[in-house]
Amino acid sequence: MDGSAAPDVTLERLHEIADAFARRDVDAIVSCFADDGEFRNARGPHHWGESFKGKAAIRGYFEPLFSASSDVSWRHTCEFICGNRAVTEWHRTATLASGEHQEWLGCDLYTFRRGLIVMKDTFIKVVVK
Repeated sequence: MDGSAAPDVTLERLHEIADAFARRDVDAIVSCFADDGEFRNARGPHHWGESFKGKAAIRGYFEPLFSASSDVSWRHTCEFICGNRAVTEWHRTATLASGEHQEWLGCDLYTFRRGLIVMKDTFIKVVVK
């Protein structure tokens, strides 16, 4: 590489992704992923959580999430980039249809290729009372 190639990810791109989540804009969220992109949710049946590969599967996860909680929101608190990798830290709140209130701190570990997400791996702190 001669140093003139565009970076795989920028802070501006991370802010675009954060804004798409803040708007709960599924089309914008899905468009941030590569066709072969993968989202790994923190919760799931495996030690890595649950994996959603490809845009249709990613859309299939986020559409019901937003339908089940009309007030789910993320507030990014920190982000950094190293090469084609990035980390975002965030505070998430939501009220489920059951009335359960959720409040989590979490982070996403990203891998990018040409500005698109190829892996978004989510980790959360879970409050147990």
